[in-house]
Amino acid sequence: MSDVVTERRGDVAWIRLNRPDRMNAYDSAMGGEIRRAVREAADAGVIVITGTGRAFCAGGYLANLADPDPNELRAMFFASLELFETIRTSPRPVIAAVNGAAAGGGNELVVACDLAIAARSAKLGQTGPRVGSAPVLGGTNLLAISVGEKRAKEISMMCRRYTAEEALELGWINAVVDDDELEAEVTRWADELLALSPRYLEIAKMSSNVWWNACRDNYVSGLGMLVQAIGSEDMREGAAAFMEKRRPRFRR
Repeated sequence: MSDVVTERRGDVAWIRLNRPDRMNAYDSAMGGEIRRAVREAADAGVIVITGTGRAFCAGGYLANLADPDPNELRAMFFASLELFETIRTSPRPVIAAVNGAAAGGGNELVVACDLAIAARSAKLGQTGPRVGSAPVLGGTNLLAISVGEKRAKEISMMCRRYTAEEALELGWINAVVDDDELEAEVTRWADELLALSPRYLEIAKMSSNVWWNACRDNYVSGLGMLVQAIGSEDMREGAAAFMEKRRPRFRR
């Protein structure tokens, strides 16, 4: 079975992350598959991204961070940026159907999408400083446009988990529904978009990218800092603690 499954439902392309064994966390290869699926869905009217199983997406796959391959990890970092930019530059509205946990880069995937609708049981949040990383592709920067600077710093620095209802109240997502209503509600939003002019939806989307575009240099410089920190003591300890399900012991 493919790591990424695309299903056409009329004029809506549903892209499903399909690695439930690792909470749909993606490596650079899977990131490339998602990116290709988004590009190939440009002939649809609306694109939906969702997950298989109990998670939406747990971000980048962390298995090798305790003993990282610098080239492999650099590729994963930049695959994330390329994926998010593909979403932002797609001519079609992209909806995140948040079916479960959206953590770390998975939450930044939600931030990158144009709209986000969450199941009531979903939890969202960043993980970076807890696992030896930092959320430089949305969590530390673009998210502040939605929730405010102080709250975005809380989210990105303190690594707390937020319920879907809390995320809605903060302006992080657009709607919350009961879990068994998620796909129906996303379909209703997609149908509403399909009734509108695709040409002018694209113009509205590209114009709304003003804050994404303004943050781009910050994304690239942040990735550069993460690359320089590959193999650091904090990265190794954070990854080891994550995999061993224990509290990390960072040195001051």
